[in-house]
Amino acid sequence: MAREDLADALADALAGIQRLIRRRVRSTMAEPRLRGAQVELLRLVVARPGIRVSAAAKELYLAGNSVSTLVNQLGKAGYLIRETDPEDRRSALLRPTPAAESRLRDWQARRSALVRGQVARLSEADRAALAAAVPALRRLAQNLHEEVEGP
Repeated sequence: MAREDLADALADALAGIQRLIRRRVRSTMAEPRLRGAQVELLRLVVARPGIRVSAAAKELYLAGNSVSTLVNQLGKAGYLIRETDPEDRRSALLRPTPAAESRLRDWQARRSALVRGQVARLSEADRAALAAAVPALRRLAQNLHEEVEGP
C-alpha cells in the first residue's frame, strides 16, 4: 500500500472506530447523553482537576468560547464545578463533581468491555497485528501532539 493510501486508510479507520465506540457506548448510558466533546472535557478535568478553561481549550484544540459552552452544559448537568481562580480573578478553574467521576468510570468500563468483546471476535492473527501496531500508533499520537504543542 502506498504511503498516501496508508495514511488515508489509517485516518479513516481510526475516526470510524472512535465514532462507533462513542455511539455504542453512548447508547448504553443513562441520561443525559453526553457528546464526544463533553466526554473529552470531562476526561481532561478528571485527569487534571483545577485546569483553567483556557488550558482546557488549548489541550482539546477548541476555541475558548466552545469550551465555555461545554462547561456551562456540564455544569448544568451536575458534572463540573467552575471556580474563580484565586491567582487571576478573570480566569476559571474546573473541577469534576463526584457524579462526573462516577460517570466517567462507567463510560470507561463500558468502552473497555465493548472493545474487549470486539477484539475477542478477531482472529489470532488480527489480534497479533493490532498488538504489534499499538506502539506505532502511540508514536503517531505523540508525533501529532508534538507537532501542535512542540516537544
